[in-house]
Order: sequence, then C-alpha cells, then structure tokens
Amino acid sequence: MKFATFRHGGREQVGLVDSEAERVYPVDVADMVELIARYDEIAPKIRMNGNAVELSQVELLAPIPYPRRNIFCVGKNYRDHAREFASSGYEAGAVKGAEIDDYPAVFTKPATCVVGPGATVDTHPKVTSAVDYEVELTIVIGKGGRDIAREHALEHIFGYTIINDVTARDRQKNHRQWFLGKALDTFCPMGPWITTADEVDAANLQVRTWVNGELRQDANTRDLIFDIPGLIETISAGTTLEPGDLIATGTPAGVGLGFSPPKFLKAGDNVTMSITGLGTLSNPFA
Repeated sequence: MKFATFRHGGREQVGLVDSEAERVYPVDVADMVELIARYDEIAPKIRMNGNAVELSQVELLAPIPYPRRNIFCVGKNYRDHAREFASSGYEAGAVKGAEIDDYPAVFTKPATCVVGPGATVDTHPKVTSAVDYEVELTIVIGKGGRDIAREHALEHIFGYTIINDVTARDRQKNHRQWFLGKALDTFCPMGPWITTADEVDAANLQVRTWVNGELRQDANTRDLIFDIPGLIETISAGTTLEPGDLIATGTPAGVGLGFSPPKFLKAGDNVTMSITGLGTLSNPFA
C-alpha cells in the first residue's frame, strides 16, 4: 500500500493512495507517525471507500512532514559515486585509492530541512554557490528497536520513500564535515508517499534523477556497498530506532560535482527523481 500526507480544504490528513486511479482515501489518524506506530491495529480497518479525493485536488506534503528526530543519512554508499566524490576536489582529506570505506559514513539532516513534492527549494545564494542534488532510497522504520541483528532488520521496516539529499558542496568541503552542507532549510525534499515494504524489493530498484529533463543519475540498488540490513544493524547498535525514523541510504554517481566543470543547481532549475515502485519526486529550485 501507499500512504501520503496531504492538505485538502485547509486540513492536513493522512491517506491511502490509489496511484492508478489517482485518488487518495483519508485514514483516521493524527499523522503518519501514528499510522506507522499503530499500523498492525489500524491496517485491518483501512478501506478504499466513498471518501476518496482526487490527487489533483490535494497538496501532497512530505509523507512525514515533521520528523520527530534528525534524518539518518549514509554517505558514499555506491562505488561509482564514492569515486566521483573523492576525485571531485570537494571531499576534504580524500585519499587516492581509499575511496571505498570499510564502514558506512553516517551523518544526519535536521528535521527542519523537510519539504514536500512540488515545494520550492531555496538555493541560499548568500550562503552557498555549489548546490547539488542526491536521489536516495529512504527506509521508514516501523518497529523500533536497539542492537537489531541484520537477519531481523527487514522486520523493522514499515516502507520506503524518496529523499533528495540536497547539499551545499562548498560548505561540506570548507567545514570538513557534512552536516552544515546538508542542513539548510528546504534541503530535504521527500515523497511523494511511503510505499509499504511488502510491495518493494529494495535490493533491486532503479534509481534515477533528471535535471531540467536531462537524465543525470541512473543506477540500481543492487550496487549499494552497505546493504539495507547492514545499515539498520550498524545504525541501531547502541542507538534505539523509533517508529517513523528515516534512513537515507546514499546516492549513486551522476551528481553535479561529478561533471567537469561541475553542474551545480541554480534558480529556475527543476529536479525530478524516481525510484521503482515509489513514485516521482519533483521540485523547483529558486
């Protein structure tokens, strides 16, 4: 199933999406995190009934518009991207021949970055001149836990969505860490909805990005260096994961810094991302 957060008639709601019929059916919950946390109880009561609203008549928001915690993010998790990043000059301290890490690089984005499909992303021209895009398959935790073993990791996943891990490359380089380059307001478009895990083969999904109609990123999650069970095991080691937590799993090659010269984003650009079975996320930049 697919679940969205949307605004209709001035009210924010959660709904079950019929993407073929382009309709959404409201679900009686306070927000998406409540749906996730109580899903086993709520799921049998969810129906496609006569209360449908046309998707064209609603404003889709980020599926979790107000995450309760920072978003966990994984860096350099596709081999080709790790190499393009290391050779770009934007990775502080990059060592030739050591582009592939032995352990996943994990950082966070603040929840205040989150915006929804169609929302305008601010390029922050007074702060950065090197805004980049990163399409990322994103895990939505359903069942919380700590010290989760990889063989049980998939049991803790509610579903998946798309995140654009927008990045100010100059800030990322200059500050010699990733947070400040990732943390600017509007730098985490998310959506268009969450697709439940039972409908997704996360180990075999095509991941793509277009900038102004030009295909830039095109890869498959088969190419992940650190797979999804391993990421959950690593991130949950000594740290409790909670329902509604988000883990962005990394981006493939084809980001703006990988071109010569780099193709960074500017006001007026439009970035569209798609992942098999998860829909399309599109945002203008200004």
